[in-house]
Amino acid sequence: MATDATSRAPYYFTPQPSKWPVVGAIAMAFFGLGLASWFNDASFGPWLFAIFVAILVYMLVGWFGTVARESEGGLYNARVDSSFRWSMSWFIFSEVMFFGAFFGALYYARTVSMPWLADIDSKALLWPDFQAVWPNAGPAGTIEPFQTMGPWPIPTINTALLLTSGITVTIAHHALKENRRGALTFWLAATVLLGLAFLGFQAYEYAHAYQELNLKLSSGIFGSTFFMLTGFHGFHVTVGAIALSAVLYRVVKGHFTPERHFAFEGAAWYWHFVDVVWLGLYVVVYWL
Repeated sequence: MATDATSRAPYYFTPQPSKWPVVGAIAMAFFGLGLASWFNDASFGPWLFAIFVAILVYMLVGWFGTVARESEGGLYNARVDSSFRWSMSWFIFSEVMFFGAFFGALYYARTVSMPWLADIDSKALLWPDFQAVWPNAGPAGTIEPFQTMGPWPIPTINTALLLTSGITVTIAHHALKENRRGALTFWLAATVLLGLAFLGFQAYEYAHAYQELNLKLSSGIFGSTFFMLTGFHGFHVTVGAIALSAVLYRVVKGHFTPERHFAFEGAAWYWHFVDVVWLGLYVVVYWL
């Protein structure tokens, strides 16, 4: 049984009423309106979406800033720390299910639907030249010819970058637990830079896919699964890099102790999750 003072605190911290959930709801309203308008070619759609981004940034900075001040003010005890850990664990589990759905869609398209379509009268129900191969270029006449994206060189370079970033964030964590602030700052900054390098290479890869391979989101089931999986992963890398940047800012400000640093751990957990998902993508999407 824990015996530290925070564990013996006879209360569970209850925050004051906050405006931030309402601000977040307003941001999501602009997100839905902006995206729907943008997709339907409304001229004001991008502006509504830009308002969503601005409100979202305002909410994130304000809300997480409040949490950081409460944490540094000693208001959180072991019970609050435990609730943070459970919340982050369930959040990552939900992300596992999210990516599991997309991996499942890819598996179904490649392994289940292709053999099934090969067993039916393709000339009568599909089109005369249908072939049950992956990637599939159907429906015939609606999909422009395209080339697939191989594992070399960009995806392999990105794999090395993310694997290295997993090592650097682990070194930073050990430095924090040993109270070596200089090493902590250096290795955490290196992790952020590796994540940004990954995003830069992915942007280059997408430009190459669209301009030289004619591989687009509209390139049939292959294009949709390719860009949904890699695109959502890139979005998660972006979120992880932002989280680690916020943690780096707090490290520079002198926050965290070797005993109390869940914000760092939560961001590191998320980053390792992003690494693992990419390994699955690298094998399933680029090699198989």
